[in-house]
Amino acid sequence: MNGIVGKKGRPLFTMATRTLVAVANRYKVPLTIFLLIYLDLLNCQQYAIPFKSPSDCTDEEFFDISSLSCVRCGPNQRRSTTGLSCICKTGYQTLTSDKASITCQKCPADRPAVTKDGFGCIGCPTSVNDEGKCQCPASNILVERDVNGNLFDVARCEMCNENSPDLSVPNISGDRCERCQASFVNTSCVCSSPNVLAGGLCLPPSSLSTNVNPSVNYAQLKISVQSAWFFKNLYSSSAACLVFSNLTACQALGNMCVMNMHSISGVSTDACGLFNTIFRSRAALSSTQDISYWRVNLPWLYYGDEPGLASRVLQNDPVPIKFSFRGRNKNTDIKLIAAVYNIGGEFLRWEKVGGDNLQLCPETTAKRAAAFTFGTAYQESCDLSIAELLGSHPEPLFYDVFMDLGGGDNRKLLSLPTLVYNQQYNGRFINQESMKNWYLSRRMFAVDTLSGREKSISSLPKVIRVASSIKIRFLLVPRTQEGQVYPPLMTVTYTDVAITDINTQTVSTTFAVEYEMDQNEARIKTDTALGVLGGLALMYSLLKTVSWKRRIASPLIDVETMLKFLLFYAGDLANVFFAVTVGTGLYWLIFYKAQQFVSVLLPLPAQEEQFVTYIGCAFALKAVQFLHKLILQVSIDVFFIDWERPRSKTSRTVQAAGELNRDPSSVSIWRTYFVANEWNELQTIRKISPTFQTVAVLFFLEVLGFSNLALRDPMPALQRSPEAYTPSYSLMLRYGLAATLWLGIGLLQVIFFTVFYEHFVEDKIRQFVDLCSISNVSVLLLSHRCFGYYIHGRSVHGHADTNMEEMNNNLNRESESLCGQRGLLPNTEIQTFQVSLNNRLRLHYDRIREQIGRRNGRSRLIDANSANQFEQRARGYQTMNHFLGSIIDHAHHEMDYIVKDKLMFERIIGMEFLEPSEKSIFYNDEAHSFSDVLFYGNEATLLIFDTLFFCVVDLGSQSFVLAAVLTCVQQMMFRLIRNTLGRKNLVSKTLVDERFLI
Repeated sequence: MNGIVGKKGRPLFTMATRTLVAVANRYKVPLTIFLLIYLDLLNCQQYAIPFKSPSDCTDEEFFDISSLSCVRCGPNQRRSTTGLSCICKTGYQTLTSDKASITCQKCPADRPAVTKDGFGCIGCPTSVNDEGKCQCPASNILVERDVNGNLFDVARCEMCNENSPDLSVPNISGDRCERCQASFVNTSCVCSSPNVLAGGLCLPPSSLSTNVNPSVNYAQLKISVQSAWFFKNLYSSSAACLVFSNLTACQALGNMCVMNMHSISGVSTDACGLFNTIFRSRAALSSTQDISYWRVNLPWLYYGDEPGLASRVLQNDPVPIKFSFRGRNKNTDIKLIAAVYNIGGEFLRWEKVGGDNLQLCPETTAKRAAAFTFGTAYQESCDLSIAELLGSHPEPLFYDVFMDLGGGDNRKLLSLPTLVYNQQYNGRFINQESMKNWYLSRRMFAVDTLSGREKSISSLPKVIRVASSIKIRFLLVPRTQEGQVYPPLMTVTYTDVAITDINTQTVSTTFAVEYEMDQNEARIKTDTALGVLGGLALMYSLLKTVSWKRRIASPLIDVETMLKFLLFYAGDLANVFFAVTVGTGLYWLIFYKAQQFVSVLLPLPAQEEQFVTYIGCAFALKAVQFLHKLILQVSIDVFFIDWERPRSKTSRTVQAAGELNRDPSSVSIWRTYFVANEWNELQTIRKISPTFQTVAVLFFLEVLGFSNLALRDPMPALQRSPEAYTPSYSLMLRYGLAATLWLGIGLLQVIFFTVFYEHFVEDKIRQFVDLCSISNVSVLLLSHRCFGYYIHGRSVHGHADTNMEEMNNNLNRESESLCGQRGLLPNTEIQTFQVSLNNRLRLHYDRIREQIGRRNGRSRLIDANSANQFEQRARGYQTMNHFLGSIIDHAHHEMDYIVKDKLMFERIIGMEFLEPSEKSIFYNDEAHSFSDVLFYGNEATLLIFDTLFFCVVDLGSQSFVLAAVLTCVQQMMFRLIRNTLGRKNLVSKTLVDERFLI
């Protein structure tokens, strides 16, 4: 049979087949991926189960703990109270029971009740309760079997004999008679009037007033709650403690006082008032453990209310333990142990402090254990869910905390005083006042979700109380060399939380351990150093001001003088603050981290505030000094003296002013432009590489881990395990470390640059002086009105506009000493000078400056007015060039100068003793101090400013990386400002076209 043929003669079947193949090939990869994903999902679904919890099961189902699902109960069965099994319905007895299932059968009509064990049916002498079991009247017990265990057909109700001498009552289960409580034992187990029945006790009427106050005061919320727990137990506990000296009742009463924040008021019927009433009644009895504040049969809640007692307890007798960070006698373990009581006053156990008893935040065991390593400043904070707290702390636990002193068989415990921050004394929060008013206590709790229950003990609390801050503080004994401390103080702050929505509410909590030492001595030493050095800085600033007045030739003390003095003093005082703070930080870094026996402890963050203030002062004052120097550098007077003369015959005409006019047409300006361009490039060079400086500091701090040395713990380790606890940084150590590293690396760079690089690679300052000599151009720099620097660049060959061959010959002659030396004076090499000008020379200089003008802009030679203006300024430039050249050549006797050396003392204090009244003075300056008008000569100021900037940013952000980035940014910004303003000043003062300053 022929196939169906298409239009072009091809079978349609063949065409369809090829189309399917093409489609399959085209979508081969996507289809493969889809099939793989689908098969993978099928495999995943094979291991998925539906989620079920016991609350999801109905009344006819129980939660099977094996299959984690709800399973239907059998016939005549219902879910048990736990929801994890099935039990027979009311009126049905259990026939068989195994681990998997039970069988239930209805009881006959003549025996309608079920026995207590559920396996038999029995008749009742009286009535049947809701659970289908027999119920007896009060004072009767239910008897279902004989002495041999045979089941009666009808149960019996046997009455207990409450009269003497039997004095029996039914037990809690109601199945046997027991002797009644001792307080009833008189003639009957009935608490007859006028006796008071409370808490299962029969109390005499005159023992204690029944009018007790069961309220709990929540001062933060300004409300009081009538506590269901207090209402039920306050009177019975206090009466049993007072009358019968019941130990558990006394502990329970003490717990209720602790839940009321140990607060004492004029009300004697609240928990603490009742406790103190009993406390005073035991004054005649002996004390417990020879501690006067611990009365017989009572818990120890208070230390006493004598003024100043807190300081005597906390700062009189050291703990007989010596702490050491390293060495053979290393001891950094803090061993705290607590006696734990429940809400009813029962002693539960001795428990090591740590874990989750006082540290409520969920953390690893290793991190929690770090809290009890001496010297490690520990703090953990978190937000806790109210719903989780209600589930994990249905009742509060109470802790009497002690410090384990060791001693082997003669083991001793030292009690830890507790300062409850919320405690009130007659309405005053005394523990928020000065130490002399503190009222120390003992017992504490972490979470109380019970006392705020108002209607019943099982109801949702109206308010809960959480220890939002638990802080243990160790105080070092002054001048100890053996690591002794005073008894540690535990400060507890509670937060009252009004319950609104337990699923969304949270409360913050913090656990901290801190270490403190008396900082008064260190503070006095620091202030003394600041005072002494500040006085020296004041004197040095006065010398600088006097020197400045001499250099500007002004004898008057005016407002400008006072302002200048303040600017000088700001810089010198900044150096004082910087030296003191760096020294202080380095001292703590070395002595704290390197000590063996503990003798110093780091200042607390609050105690570092004054130190940070000093750093801020240093930075602010150094910034003022830096900006002052920057302004001075971009406003100095600069002039390039061109010594080149035309090789052709010079036309000379006498001018009206008697000055010589030289035709400059044959003298090239390129040499001056070249020198000006090199000077422009020198303005921001430094003795260090800022980029290398930043990278090196970050490498040490972040890569090698030097930043870990600033942590508030005694370990000098550079690397820390990720699982280990990382304490907070000490600002003092962080500053000392960062400043020392920055200064150290900077000084190493300066030494390398000065000793090696400048001698063997490149010395740009000396090269500039050589360039001036080769270019036949001298440079006059006036940093003050009558003081500045002179670079003598007059060529010893007479001309610098030469060809290559002549230039090379001149250099060869100079190297072979076949010509004169470059110095200003004959047969000398000194080319750089500090110049002190007399007033006449300066006045003449200013008159010529007026011709040059101070306008900064590009010359427009095609514009007639601009050309005219430029020609006038060029003429003034030539006049100034000739004038200064003639001064150097001693052509003006009334403005002559002398050359001399500066005295050593003059160099040290930076002031000239001689005033240039008649002649100007050129001081030999082999140190090239003209660099003082450049960044190069102010490296110390720049280095300190960068150090302070880096440290201030780091202290504010706690990030070395951010501090490094911002330091680089400010360096580039000020370098740009210095370049821009310095270029404009150079153009303005020298007439060099800005277009030629590359």
